[in-house]
Amino acid sequence: MTIRTDVDGDTLLWEQADWLDQAVAWVESRLERLGLFTTGQVQQPHVRPWSTVLRFPTADGDVWFKACMPALAHEAAVVELLSRVRPDCLPDLLAAEARRGWILQADAGTQLRDLADPERWLEILPRYAQLQIDAAEVAPELLGAGAPDRRVADLPAAFEDLLGRQRGLERGVVRQLRERTSRIGELGRELAARGVPETVQHDDLHSANVFVRDGRYLFLDWGDACVSHPFLTLHVTLRVLAYELGLPAGAPELDRFRDAYLEPWSAFRPAAELVAALPAADLLGALGRALNWQLVAEGAPPAARAEYDEAVADRLRLLAERL
Repeated sequence: MTIRTDVDGDTLLWEQADWLDQAVAWVESRLERLGLFTTGQVQQPHVRPWSTVLRFPTADGDVWFKACMPALAHEAAVVELLSRVRPDCLPDLLAAEARRGWILQADAGTQLRDLADPERWLEILPRYAQLQIDAAEVAPELLGAGAPDRRVADLPAAFEDLLGRQRGLERGVVRQLRERTSRIGELGRELAARGVPETVQHDDLHSANVFVRDGRYLFLDWGDACVSHPFLTLHVTLRVLAYELGLPAGAPELDRFRDAYLEPWSAFRPAAELVAALPAADLLGALGRALNWQLVAEGAPPAARAEYDEAVADRLRLLAERL
């Protein structure tokens, strides 16, 4: 077993020998039911305050185990539901335990980031949009399974609660944002008026979380996923894509990627109306990221807390500049 420490001064749950023994035993019992057995050393290539990943080699290829911190444990149930609705869009699900937030999946192939081919996003984004459309039917089940409720009607209350939890954000910025709470509601109503259904929203969709295997694009890392307006996804996706292309955020060269994402949604509204909704979605997307980082900050070890508090503050400062 390879064990690695990424947070100095604190021992994470998944760095403890007894936890690792339990996780390995769970995986091996599930593999045995499938007629699979490990053929080499188990490795732990990913250790973060919010999750860990273990790699198990088998005769049929690697399989991957993931465990999430309690605040993000809903990922297991989200993956189970999405694997039911669109099994072609996720790695094969071998086992899951929603109570503990444990997931066991087949190997996903090659990470998109390693391919260095941004043109693939023109195929990936409409595929992801269609997944969101198909998943709208299970949105109540996703909420029942613990996915965060970020539906736009509830965001003003979530925003106020978030402001009350800030530890590092300047008081003047907090005061400024409190004065603009009504604007959050206005933006939500603007999006709701477009008639696009609220559904699963990945909230961290970028080239490290998309993989390519056997000609399929597979979406991983649903720990930040919530139920919200689908367009909030683009707050992260287009920013990371801009960075990888060496472009400023909002550059017109990104419009073709935006339009590829919006094309499946044209079943609900004309393209011009969908494009007009994106500024509101981008602002609320910043709030969604702040809410997710707050979950991580509150569950992180003390030595790591300041880093994630600053991630929350960074998104809130962006909102203060633009609301």
